[in-house]
Amino acid sequence: MLEDVLAWGLEPAFVTGDSWYSGVDNLKRVKNHRLGWLFAVESNRTVSVDKGRWVQVQKLDIPDDGLAVWLKDFGNVKLFRTWLKDQPRHYAVYLADDEQLASFGRKAFLEQHDRHWHIEQYHRAIKQVCNIERFQVRTKTAVKNHLFAALCGYVQLQKLSAMSLIDNCYSVQRNLFNEVVAGFIGTLMPTIVHLNSEFQSVVNA
Repeated sequence: MLEDVLAWGLEPAFVTGDSWYSGVDNLKRVKNHRLGWLFAVESNRTVSVDKGRWVQVQKLDIPDDGLAVWLKDFGNVKLFRTWLKDQPRHYAVYLADDEQLASFGRKAFLEQHDRHWHIEQYHRAIKQVCNIERFQVRTKTAVKNHLFAALCGYVQLQKLSAMSLIDNCYSVQRNLFNEVVAGFIGTLMPTIVHLNSEFQSVVNA
């Protein structure tokens, strides 16, 4: 995919992704294009601070401005740690220029991490709310129509959110069937009240 978008003429300033895509082969592929990257890494990923001594990233003391390490089977990177709901998250940063990597601090990391997080949110929302992966069609045109409709739906949800008409895109999904369910219950209950003894009148013999 990276080769495809580069062939289109895209000139990315940075490449980012979650830990699912942070395998060594992927990281080297990005590096070969002389592109900087930020990827999440699993807590048990091994790195070396001192030559010949390998340690899992979760066991390291990582300062706010990052820690320069040697990522196993790759090379020099800088590690950062964030916290989400009391759980640590680890990220590795690579830059082709060693001096730029050395000076890459907390502020620069947070800027890139913010971009990374927005991309994560986009993919999550377009899958969970707009159902871009769920379609029952097989023809090329029909699939394209579905993908386009999902993208349009996502854009509309973001527009409504920006206009403060909805709290977020998930609120629409949560509230979508509230009226329908309430109407169904309101119609059904009078017809089945006799089935529940709680609602029956007590008759004294």
